[in-house]
Amino acid sequence: MKNPFRHIGLFSILLGLLGTACNSEQSQDSLTFTMVLPDTVEQEKLDGRLLLLISKDDSQEPRFQIGDGLNSQQVFGVDVEAWGNAEGRTFDVNSSGYPVEKLHDIPAGEYWVQALFHVYETFERIDGHTVKMPMDRGEGQQWNKAPGNLYSKPKKIKIDPENGGNFILSLDQVIPPIPEPEDTEYVKHIKIKSKLLSDFWGRDMYLGAHVLLPHGWADHPEVKYPLAIMHGHFPSDFGGWRTEPADTSEPCVYSERFKMDCYNHIVQQEAYDFYKIWTGPDFPRVIAIEIQHANPFYDDSYAVNSANVGPYGDAITKELIPYIEAQYRGIGEGWARFTYGGSTGGWEALAVQTFYPDEYNGCYAACPDPIDFRAYCLVNLYEDKNAYYLDGAFGKLLRPGHRDYLGNVQSTVKGQNYMELALGSKSRSGGQWDIWEAVYSPVGEDGYPKPIWNKITGEIDAEVANYWKENYDLAYILKRDWEKLGQKLEGKIHIYCGDMDNYYLNNAVYLMEDFLKETTNPHYNGEVDYGDRAEHCWNGDHTQPNAISRLRYHRMFIPKWTEEVKNRAPQGADLVSWRY
Repeated sequence: MKNPFRHIGLFSILLGLLGTACNSEQSQDSLTFTMVLPDTVEQEKLDGRLLLLISKDDSQEPRFQIGDGLNSQQVFGVDVEAWGNAEGRTFDVNSSGYPVEKLHDIPAGEYWVQALFHVYETFERIDGHTVKMPMDRGEGQQWNKAPGNLYSKPKKIKIDPENGGNFILSLDQVIPPIPEPEDTEYVKHIKIKSKLLSDFWGRDMYLGAHVLLPHGWADHPEVKYPLAIMHGHFPSDFGGWRTEPADTSEPCVYSERFKMDCYNHIVQQEAYDFYKIWTGPDFPRVIAIEIQHANPFYDDSYAVNSANVGPYGDAITKELIPYIEAQYRGIGEGWARFTYGGSTGGWEALAVQTFYPDEYNGCYAACPDPIDFRAYCLVNLYEDKNAYYLDGAFGKLLRPGHRDYLGNVQSTVKGQNYMELALGSKSRSGGQWDIWEAVYSPVGEDGYPKPIWNKITGEIDAEVANYWKENYDLAYILKRDWEKLGQKLEGKIHIYCGDMDNYYLNNAVYLMEDFLKETTNPHYNGEVDYGDRAEHCWNGDHTQPNAISRLRYHRMFIPKWTEEVKNRAPQGADLVSWRY
């Protein structure tokens, strides 16, 4: 696609040409915000999501202050199509947003205000649908950091809905490209064109990976290695790896989540310690990879085939992984591959082991996203009628969405979904609930994911829930198919979760454990473990707090698997040459 941002010039527009994105009549004293584009040369008409950001906090730009907790600042959003530089787009008093739902309900006061335009592109998919989506541009599907997105400089203004006023914001700033990471002695970076994904999306689509080579790889050209696959969110480079000690001259950064000072130094030191362990005499020699599979919906594909997101399961398992093994001397057989990860990565580790039982030989799933949809966080998709409310005889309560380790509620399911709705319609927010919907749902008549529930009311669609059940409810699928899967999965399933997971993910693990403990012919012969009062994302280490163990996935699970594989490798498999 031709780049529409290459000729951005100075702001120039006639107020008489201002249009509206909301199609509502305005009185002279209405409160409105009108966004305008700068002059461009040969500019294409733009499609995308236009966001109005309002903040009381001047510590950083408003675009970096949107979240689903109590400290989130304000966002309003509207879809825009065919936007040219000779017209404006206006937010009026009826515009919907989060946390405040209507612009006219913003309390009077002084605020920092900013506008951002999240650019969409047009995809002609293989299923015959034409959809407009935000293409990942190297940032991992982050609307506030996506190269090419337009935004305005923050402006401090006084807002008073009672007195109205029209504020003009010029989107004359462009987020610059992100440089590619550079190869080093140990870490390599690859990107391949995926035929499967390109065919699905109707354009060239790519998969990438950061590859950590084993110590001594260049000195042992005759050796082929097992492959350790860490699943998770979009990694900008190989995570937790550093060849120098922590830079303690850097200012300390306090971790609010872990209540730890100088946590940035701790992270750096843990990464350096891993480098020393990796290159030391006793660590198993394997190839470790972290996959880049950002897509038009999210920073991660969930590593499975999906009607909306595409055949990422097949693309990763049958295109990317064999390519890496061929490039870097992997053994290239299912018995010599294993998966691990936390949260999204935990779900993926278990999912690919379930859907590709012969291609992987062990999964270590920490704090996995819901693996039983009877506990889709705190929603039972098969029995509840509404995702947002708990109903009683005379009243109803908002359903919690996030808690701390003591159970203090910090956000609700409704609030989280309203935030995503402000950021993008039709499952395009890049948020958590939307990517679950995109991966698990059938395609709707409009070409976008069929909603699991009404985004405004929370009313659950039972037909869509049943589709989810049959295709992506891992506990249900394992139970349904254990007769044919059991022999292939014996000893391979390991699940870990804190019993005070922030997103209530432990509830689904309890249900999965109930089934696994009852398995016969064979018994699953794996592991399910819980951390007492441990929050997201506890990964099975009873010796360290979350703040530390979350930084040790590679050093925890690689040695664990290399011991277990002795019992599951086929006769004659090479278990020796890579243990130098």
